[in-house]
Amino acid sequence: QVQLVESGGGLVQPGGSLRLSCAGSGFTFSNYVMNWYRQAPGKSRELVAGITAGGITNYPDSVKGRVTISRDNAKSTVYLEMNNLKPEDTAVYYCNARWIANHWGQGTQVTVSS
Repeated sequence: QVQLVESGGGLVQPGGSLRLSCAGSGFTFSNYVMNWYRQAPGKSRELVAGITAGGITNYPDSVKGRVTISRDNAKSTVYLEMNNLKPEDTAVYYCNARWIANHWGQGTQVTVSS
C-alpha cells in the first residue's frame, strides 16, 4: 500500500521558518520525482518545489531563494525547508511522488500569521 505522510506543518510568525517532511512507503522511492505542492483557500494547487531522482531541483519564481527541497533516499523521505515565511505562504502543503504512477499525501497545514 502506497503511503505519503507529511509532517512539520503548523503556525509560524511572518519571517519565521518551517521544515516539512514527507515519508514514503509502498513504492520505490528513489525512482520517483518528488514534489511539494500547496493549495490556499479558493486557489488552485501550485508547485512549490521539485526534486528529480538524480537530485536536480526546481522552484517557481514565487518561492525561489526562500525554500529548499532535499531528499534522503535511504529514509524514503523528502524535505521542504522554508524560510522568511509570508502570510501568502499560508496553505495546505502536499507531498507528491511521480514516475510510473502519481501518488499524493494527505497534506499538512501551514499558517503564517502574527
